[in-house]
Amino acid sequence: MGNRIYNILFHTHTVSGIVISVALYVIFFTGSFSFFRDEIANWQRGHSVSQDDALPSSLDGHLNDLSKEYNLYGREVELRHYYNERSISVNLGASKDSLASEEEKAPVFFYLDPEAKTKTDSYASNYHLGEFLYRLHFLDQIPYPYGRYLAGLVAFFFLFAIITGILVHWNKIVSNFYIFRPWAKLKTLWTDAHTALGVIGFPFQFVYAVTGAFFLLKGILILPLVAGLYDGDQNQLFEDLEYNHPVYEFQNERLDQTINLDQYVADMKEEWGDFRVTETHIFNYGDQNMHAAISGYLGYNTKLNGLGYRIYKIADGSVAQEKAPIAQTSYLDGVKNMMFRLHFGDYAGYGLRVISFILGLVSCFVILSGIMIWLVARDKKNIPEKRRKFNQQVANWYMAICLTLLPVTALEFLIVKFAPAVNMGFLYKTYFPIWLFATVFFILKKDIAFTNKWTLISGGVLGLLVPVANGIATGNWIWMAYQNGYQHILLVDLLWLVLGVASLWIAFFKLRTERKELTPTQG
Repeated sequence: MGNRIYNILFHTHTVSGIVISVALYVIFFTGSFSFFRDEIANWQRGHSVSQDDALPSSLDGHLNDLSKEYNLYGREVELRHYYNERSISVNLGASKDSLASEEEKAPVFFYLDPEAKTKTDSYASNYHLGEFLYRLHFLDQIPYPYGRYLAGLVAFFFLFAIITGILVHWNKIVSNFYIFRPWAKLKTLWTDAHTALGVIGFPFQFVYAVTGAFFLLKGILILPLVAGLYDGDQNQLFEDLEYNHPVYEFQNERLDQTINLDQYVADMKEEWGDFRVTETHIFNYGDQNMHAAISGYLGYNTKLNGLGYRIYKIADGSVAQEKAPIAQTSYLDGVKNMMFRLHFGDYAGYGLRVISFILGLVSCFVILSGIMIWLVARDKKNIPEKRRKFNQQVANWYMAICLTLLPVTALEFLIVKFAPAVNMGFLYKTYFPIWLFATVFFILKKDIAFTNKWTLISGGVLGLLVPVANGIATGNWIWMAYQNGYQHILLVDLLWLVLGVASLWIAFFKLRTERKELTPTQG
């Protein structure tokens, strides 16, 4: 590689990395916790759920309960279990019956807890800490669609950063991988850690850069497709991508027979084996032209891309349409589902998610070491004092924003266990102000070593208190959760226990802040 090409790649890597570093750190840190979104939700609420991500209990039982409160005739009824929480979403369309009341002609949406028989009327009221961290990892708290587009651009430029980083180190990638000199000068220390951990995490980071950019920028990417191939007809594109449900006309003739969806589900499971129903969409409930679309997937131990559905015509029990999950997977389903599975890391159980969590935190360290390399490389005597102070100030801001995420997140876990009611507004009003206060405090200290040490200590202590707070608030101590088989609750407690111990161990035994060469010149 020539010097000119090397310099171009090196500066591209440096500039793209430092520009996106803060947003990228937030994405990776909160994204690491997002691997356990459902577990955090169940931990917060003290719920124990099945590991099977499927609609719980009887479909007919859910419909019977709904019919006691709502007139379902002529409505489209959708029951959906997307996340592995205890609650399911219920969407009742407007009634098509000409004799329906005004109230029945209004659509209804809520979340239903089948065990407690309670419902939550809005998304904001059903919001929890797991959802908050999941949304924060693609900056969704910024008004739609700007936050998502920003996160998508960050993922896109991160792709540039990791590719250019690999190319820059290509000639010495093997030899440098085995070099780590913790007692060398500061820049060498950070460079060794950045290179070694960057190479280790490269496959993981590459996958998340590609899939993240795909999910968050696809709205922009499909605009030329809609305009060119579909003449601006977005609905036709969604139909071709199989996102839209078919349409069945309402005949306004009542169906005089018993509806037994559970039998249809039993037939599908008998025919397709390990089939898990995640969604049921009923068209024209109680009408002669009533249809029921039952969708789901095969367990990942059976088939990775086993998406399928069957639409029954209720009047005669015939199959109007189906996609068998046991059949050969189409290219469209393969692409759509594999992107989700690769990004969520949920196809190989807890083992893969724990590994992904660790690699996510490793990526956070790679980002921080990149910031420190950038700073130390510009903290030289031949650089004007004014510019050196500016560089120090930028790095100080960056490190304060990033490193405070650990103690702030741990503290929020403690808060939600004792708060009387947790919803979207509560999480916004607690998490962001605390994060802002902590960030300003460490910025004003103007000491990166101090920030590093005390965010680790405070985060470690607060992290160790998380399982204690859970035990006091709910009685689900770690040993009780283990004995009772509450895997979700146990996992979150153990996660913070290990993270807390690791943070304190690094703070007290691995940080060498007393060495002058490990602390850049303070501005």
